[in-house]
Amino acid sequence: MQLLSLLSYLPIIAFVDFVDSFPIMTVNGNGKHVLNRVTPDQVALEIKDPVDPTALEQAKAIFGELRNESGKVVGEKLLQVAKRLGDIPEDGASYLVSKEVCKKAFDDLSDQDRTALTNIHVRVLAFATMQRSSVVDKEMDIPGGKAGQTVRPCGAAGCYAPGGRYPLPSSVIMTAVTARAAGCETVVLASPKPAPITLAAAYLSGADHFLCVGGAQAIASMAYGIVDSDVPRCDVMCGPGNKWVTAAKSIVNGHCGIDMLAGPSEVLVICDDTANPEIVAADLIAQAEHDVVARAILLSTSDAIIEQVDENVSKQIEALPEPNRSTALEALKQSFAVKCESLEQCIAISDDIAPEHLEIQTRDAMKVGEACNNYGGLFIGEHAAEVLGDYGAGPNHTLPTGGTGRYTGGLSVFNFLRVRTWMRVDNAAASQTMVNDSIIMARLEGLEGHARAAETRSVTQTPAFKKPRM
Repeated sequence: MQLLSLLSYLPIIAFVDFVDSFPIMTVNGNGKHVLNRVTPDQVALEIKDPVDPTALEQAKAIFGELRNESGKVVGEKLLQVAKRLGDIPEDGASYLVSKEVCKKAFDDLSDQDRTALTNIHVRVLAFATMQRSSVVDKEMDIPGGKAGQTVRPCGAAGCYAPGGRYPLPSSVIMTAVTARAAGCETVVLASPKPAPITLAAAYLSGADHFLCVGGAQAIASMAYGIVDSDVPRCDVMCGPGNKWVTAAKSIVNGHCGIDMLAGPSEVLVICDDTANPEIVAADLIAQAEHDVVARAILLSTSDAIIEQVDENVSKQIEALPEPNRSTALEALKQSFAVKCESLEQCIAISDDIAPEHLEIQTRDAMKVGEACNNYGGLFIGEHAAEVLGDYGAGPNHTLPTGGTGRYTGGLSVFNFLRVRTWMRVDNAAASQTMVNDSIIMARLEGLEGHARAAETRSVTQTPAFKKPRM
């Protein structure tokens, strides 16, 4: 396979657009395959900047418009920008939604909707709590004393939930609940034009502040805090968003922590001749309806399965309502299927792609999944639908995209935790091995000041600055 080596690159990676690059075979009634056909050696990758340059300039301009001399966001300016960009109605009086309004939205849900939302909350919280309990304070002996680590949460978390094409209350739960489970004292949530179900999710998740703004203005507000309000400067920023959100997160990265610079959503399905074509097709469509730039990828050892999946995609997509159908059809233009010679070849291509979502629908799916190394989230077996992960099986659905699964994982309590180390020396005599090693190493590195600082702790050597000049 002629796959571009990714080892020396850290930017986000995206697939080359296959629409015009490869021939499309014709077999279906509509005159072509829905999924483009690509051979293993045609799976090329290109390195792309995750941040859209135009969106970056626009985000910078919004930041400049919002912030005062001290660097904080001015509430009055935020309201003006939010109205201009359509986050808030022209007659809107505030960029904040009260807890009382969120509670009413929760109380007004039907019993069925409230139960489903609560069940998702319970499962996500249980998984995040399990994660939190896996990292604890520890200490060990060192010569003459002790060394250890402490695990403490950040003070304030900023959580973003998209509110564009579809309301995403699931993203509210995934971000805010995870921050709470980590132990963050304050959780700030932002989502533009929030639907009642989004407000209900915010109440259930225990958000302290709800900003009904989106885009770069939301990220700036959470990263720098808002003047004359209780909205604090957040220590960590998380959550998926559009290109302006991504651009804004790139600007504040360093001033505060961010989870990732997320790109278009993607799913990759590895299947053999035992897979159910109807189920595989449904999973590909589910991903494609996210966005016109989403990608659905099929790797299979069976030509017959690929053909059957394609036929099912064609049938199922026609039955979708709008705008889901048009969105999915556009996304499928950059989606593709690859016939592989073996499952080993499927795994190798998948590892090079490092997809956001990886589904395994094969014989002995667990064994195949364990052989895969690079992905955001793994879904093993026919019944482990990726959409179950979207809606709260437990693990977080905010996952690395664009190949970044090679070196990072999805959102978790660890994004909100600080693992800090400490050391203490109680017995100076017993610490002399470390002291002497430090003196020698400092002089090997040419750092004489370091060596002399270590010598002040020596019980056998006189520091150089105390020795008489010759």
